[in-house]
Amino acid sequence: MAEIIFRSRMDAKRFYEHLLKCLRFNPNDQDILLLEDRYIVKVSERKVNLEKVKHAFYNFIVKIKRDDWFRAILQDQYFFEDPEEQQHIMEIIYSVLEGQREDLSVLIKENGEESNIREAVEEIFQEHVSFSFDSFLKFRLRPYLKVLESYVEISIDEYKMEQEYQMFIQTLREFLTGREPKMDTLHLLFDEEVTFYDDKFKEIKRGELIRMIDRKLLFNHPVYVDSASIAPLLSIAPRNILLYTKNPEEPLVRTIKNIFEERVTIKPFKGLRVAMEWLQQENSANETGA
Repeated sequence: MAEIIFRSRMDAKRFYEHLLKCLRFNPNDQDILLLEDRYIVKVSERKVNLEKVKHAFYNFIVKIKRDDWFRAILQDQYFFEDPEEQQHIMEIIYSVLEGQREDLSVLIKENGEESNIREAVEEIFQEHVSFSFDSFLKFRLRPYLKVLESYVEISIDEYKMEQEYQMFIQTLREFLTGREPKMDTLHLLFDEEVTFYDDKFKEIKRGELIRMIDRKLLFNHPVYVDSASIAPLLSIAPRNILLYTKNPEEPLVRTIKNIFEERVTIKPFKGLRVAMEWLQQENSANETGA
């Protein structure tokens, strides 16, 4: 009979229920027992496939306890006690774990998480008929917990940056509110650089854009406001922005969409040339008719 001893009654109960579910055992089956008074889970080695127990134990670590450890690190080391804040950071952590944030995952050294934990689980079951889960955690999984700390650290940094970005967006929206538009429609072409066109598709040169910039904007937000694109846009405050781009998810495009919201319409990159050609044809036809 193998037994796993827990320091927490809740952990013992959760592992017992997880084991029953993984092995599809009935709670009344005496081959897997939960001794709630002593926080022990007992498993009959003669009746229960030990390899399946090892696999369930591994999953208990990486799918159930990992969340606990992430939240404990957030609360105990970084003092994030608000559940909503914790949840936001947890979402960033899991986006990194699932490979959705390559820009962040590259900051964490390759750790061989799965193979290292499986090896530790294999060793503990070979060496001991009875062992303490918390001792196993302390002596065998210390490197793994360090890796979890790394995930939390970079995710907190990302969370803080996202909060700052949202405050920046909100500040610029407030600057825009009530501002009199200097132009009804503005065309923006995103290529190697951003090019401005008025409603007649006439290019607005750089010098003219600079003269349009509200100096209070650059004075109050010197670090965050891009003088080549965001500052002139906010200063002109057009009612409609037609934005032509090859990549709608480009960071600057997303920032303009976030600031100007429903004023922005995303167009295909070649759409500007088509529109300009159409206007030229219309003008030629009008001149001929006249």
